[in-house]
Amino acid sequence: MSSVLWALVALPLTAGTVLAVVGRRADRCAPAVSVGAAVTTLGLAVALAIEHTAVEAPLLEGLPAGLAADGLSGLMAVTVAAVTLGVLLFSVADIGSGEARARFFGLMLLFSGAMLTTVTATTLPVLLMAWEAMGATSWALIGYWWNDPDRVHAANTAFLTTRAADLGLYLAAGAALASGQADSLALDELAHASQPWLTVITVGVIAAAFGKSAQLPFSFWLSRAMQGPSPVSALLHSATMVVAGAYLLLRLEPLLTASGWGGPVVAWTGAVTAVLLGLVAVAQTDLKQLLAASTCAQIGFMMLAAGVGAVTGGTLQLIAHAAAKSLAFLVAGAWLTALGTKALPALRGAARRYRTAGISFTLAALSLAGVPPLALWAAKDVLLAGALEDSAALYAVGLAGAVVSAIYSVKALWFVWRPVQNRDPQAREVAGSPPAMSFLTRLPLVLASSACVLLTVPAFPPLRDAVARVVGGNTEIAPHVWEFAVSGVLAVGTSAVVWMRGPQLLVVPQHVVAWWRGWLRLETAARSVVLQPVSRLADALARFDDRVLDRAVEGTGRGAAGLARWTNQRMERLVDGAVEGSASDARALGRWARRPQTGQLHQYLAQAVAAFTVLAVVVVLVR
Repeated sequence: MSSVLWALVALPLTAGTVLAVVGRRADRCAPAVSVGAAVTTLGLAVALAIEHTAVEAPLLEGLPAGLAADGLSGLMAVTVAAVTLGVLLFSVADIGSGEARARFFGLMLLFSGAMLTTVTATTLPVLLMAWEAMGATSWALIGYWWNDPDRVHAANTAFLTTRAADLGLYLAAGAALASGQADSLALDELAHASQPWLTVITVGVIAAAFGKSAQLPFSFWLSRAMQGPSPVSALLHSATMVVAGAYLLLRLEPLLTASGWGGPVVAWTGAVTAVLLGLVAVAQTDLKQLLAASTCAQIGFMMLAAGVGAVTGGTLQLIAHAAAKSLAFLVAGAWLTALGTKALPALRGAARRYRTAGISFTLAALSLAGVPPLALWAAKDVLLAGALEDSAALYAVGLAGAVVSAIYSVKALWFVWRPVQNRDPQAREVAGSPPAMSFLTRLPLVLASSACVLLTVPAFPPLRDAVARVVGGNTEIAPHVWEFAVSGVLAVGTSAVVWMRGPQLLVVPQHVVAWWRGWLRLETAARSVVLQPVSRLADALARFDDRVLDRAVEGTGRGAAGLARWTNQRMERLVDGAVEGSASDARALGRWARRPQTGQLHQYLAQAVAAFTVLAVVVVLVR
C-alpha cells in the first residue's frame, strides 16, 4: 500500500499542476478532470485509512520524508478528500464557462494535494513544504479574481498574516535540531526534546497553529478571505486550511502535555475565541462574514479539546464541523449566484424560494447551533467532558460559547426564512419562479446534509470507543447523560428565543456592536502594533541609508576623486621632473663622452699614453 499513499498526494498535485500550466486551453475538460481526480483521491484515502499505511523516503542527510495515513491522519485524509469532492461538484455549476476554469480547478486540486500532504506528514520538513504550498495556493484562490484590487488586497492580508505566524514552524524545526533529541525531525519525537528547546518548539508550533486556524489574535484574516469565490470559502474554511492548525495541535497533544503550560494556553485561547468570535458572528449583517466568524468560534472548541487532551472530542468536532460549514458556505454561494447578494436583510425569503438550499442551510445552521440530534451537539459534549475534567471554569466558558453559537446560527435562519417585507429597503423581491438548481448543485448539498445527521452516531458508543482507539484517546473521560441534556436544552432554548424574538434579542450599545461587527478591531490593532511600527522602522532605515550610508559612500567617492586629481597634479610633476632630469643628465653625459671621439689617430694615441701613465702611477702608489 506504500505506492497508494504516494499516489494519494501525487494525484491531485499532478492533475492540478497540469491544469494550471495548460491554462485556458483546458477550460472545457477541467471540471471533468478535477472531479475524476477527486473521486479517485477519496477512494485512495478510504483504502489507506482502513489499512493504516506509512512510507518513508530519503530527503536530506539524516532527515527522511515520511507520510502516514493512520489514526487521526487517516480520518483527516478522508475528511479532506470528501469535502474536496463535494466542493468541486458544486463548482462545476458555480464557476461558469466564461471563467478561467482550468486555473480555478487546478489551484483547487493543488490546494487539496498540499492539505493531504500536511495531514499525512510525519516529519517537519515535509510538513513545512506542504504548509508553505497550502498557504501559497490559498493566496491564489482567495485572489482568484485578480483584476479586482480589493480581492487582491484581501488575499495579500490573509497570506501575510498566516505567513508571519508560519515562521513559528521554522522556529520549532530549528529548536528541534538544536536539542539533539529530534535529529530526524519526526513529529512524534518533538515531545522528547530537552529544555529549553521544548519550550521554544511549543511556542513555535502554537503560534503557527493559531495563525493558520484564525484564532485570537490572528482571526481578522479570515474576514478578508471571504472575498474569494464561495467554493473556495467552502473548501478552505471548513475542513482544510483553517482547521490545519487545530489538527496539528490535536496531533501534537503529547507536546502540549510535555511542556506543562502549552495545554492551558491553547485551551483558554480556544475557549475565549469561541465566545468572542461568536459575538462577532452575532453582530454581522453579511452571511459570509457571519459564517467566517463562526468558523473561528467553532475551531476554538477544537483548540479547547487539544488543550485539555480531549483528542477524540476534538476529532469528532472537526469532522462534524467540516460537514456543516462546507454545507453552509455552499448554500451561501448558491444564493449569492442566484440572488446576487449575501446581505442578510436582502436574503429574506431565500430559503422559502429555494427549498433544497433552504432545508440544507437549516440543517447546517442547527448543527452549528448544537441542536440535538445533529452532529455538532454530540461532538461538542464529548470535548466539553474533557474541559469539565480539567476545569469547571473552562467548561462554563465552553458552554457560553455553545450558547452564542445558537444565537448566531438561528439569527441567520431567521433572516432566510422570514417572509419578504416590502417596506424593508434592503430586502430583495423574490416573487416568481426561481431558477432551477442543477443536479450537481443539489447533490453536494444533499450529501452534506445527510452527514450533518449521520455524524452524530460516532459520538456515542460503540463507535465513539472505536474512534478513540483509532486516534489514541482511550483514556479520555466520557460525557455523562446530564451533560448531553444540559447542552441540548441550552441550544434548543436559546434557538427558540432567538427565533421568536428575532435578531434584536440583545440590547447592546451601538459602539459595542460596531466593535463586534468590526471583528474586535483586530486588523486595526495589528496595523497599529505591528505594521505601522515596522513601516516606521523601514522608513527610518531608508532615511539612514539615504542620508548616512549613501552620503558616506558618495563622500568616499568624492575623496577618492580628489586624491586622484591631487596625485595627477602633484605627483605627476615630480615623476615627470625626475624622468626629465635623468634624461637631461644622460644627454649631458653623452655630449661629454662624445668629445674625445674626434676621429684623429694622434689624439687617440695621446689619450692612450695618458691613460697608461695614470695607470702606472696608480700601480706604483698602491705598492
